[in-house]
Amino acid sequence: MREVPLPEVDAAVPPDGLSIGQAAAALGLPMETLRYYDRAGLMLDPTPRTPSGQRRYHQPDLDWVGGLVMLRETGMSIADIRGIAELSRRPGTEEDRLRFFEDHRQHVLEDLARTQRHLAAIEQNIATYRAIVEKGTPANADTTAR
Repeated sequence: MREVPLPEVDAAVPPDGLSIGQAAAALGLPMETLRYYDRAGLMLDPTPRTPSGQRRYHQPDLDWVGGLVMLRETGMSIADIRGIAELSRRPGTEEDRLRFFEDHRQHVLEDLARTQRHLAAIEQNIATYRAIVEKGTPANADTTAR
């Protein structure tokens, strides 16, 4: 579904597309990652190929892969990404996609809350050790941050 916003990948794409090496460089990914996404069924559309079988990537392909990378970075599993890709290939699945993203948002929010708790504990340790270092006294079992 082309109207769904995707992270835009800023690359100059000629009319005949980019080679896999050029696309990988534009995306900051190894070529094997692009091959894997293709084999794993994660691409929205089959990657076009030249008559000799070389993959060619166009701007919508790059933007789609940018979206895949973003989803992976948020912790979405390959299985779930495959599910989104499959849904996105079929019209009339917007409600299913909405539920998919709402569920994923909930997981991201839970991860964020856990990370914020961890950060607060780290900040507390930093404050404790900073106070110890500034006083110039060694920490003992009663003052050591845990």
